[in-house]
Amino acid sequence: MLASNARQSVSDIARQLEEEESTIEAAIESLEDDGVIGGYQAVIDWDSVDEDHVRAEVECNVALDRETSYDDIAARIARYPEVVGLELVSGDFDFLVRVECSTMQDVSTFVSNEIAPVPAVTRTVTHLVMTTYKERGVHFDDDNEDDRLSVTP
Repeated sequence: MLASNARQSVSDIARQLEEEESTIEAAIESLEDDGVIGGYQAVIDWDSVDEDHVRAEVECNVALDRETSYDDIAARIARYPEVVGLELVSGDFDFLVRVECSTMQDVSTFVSNEIAPVPAVTRTVTHLVMTTYKERGVHFDDDNEDDRLSVTP
């Protein structure tokens, strides 16, 4: 329930689940303590904000050796505040790195100065996000009007 709406009150959750508020509070606290719930964040439609904000998806290929694991590389890349997401993926590249900066130049500088020089990184491909239509289940829509052209016989 919290994954779809973290702003729900404990009393609302308790009512919906037909449980005591103290039971829900204890369950949430346990999930937080165990790291299952790592935080609560707003989903922001950056296209609607009067602030420079650039998002990029960076494909990252790596070459492992005996001393370096995926976890080692991930720990090094994840430490940067510009990295808002990092996933080991299957397919043509190894890591998908989600980067957020103020400008395209900042993204470019960050990737070339911080990610590309990592010894295990063999290749990066940066994709700038032009428009976000849906983020974490939230659909960004500036109106609900039907923009399709009418067809007449």
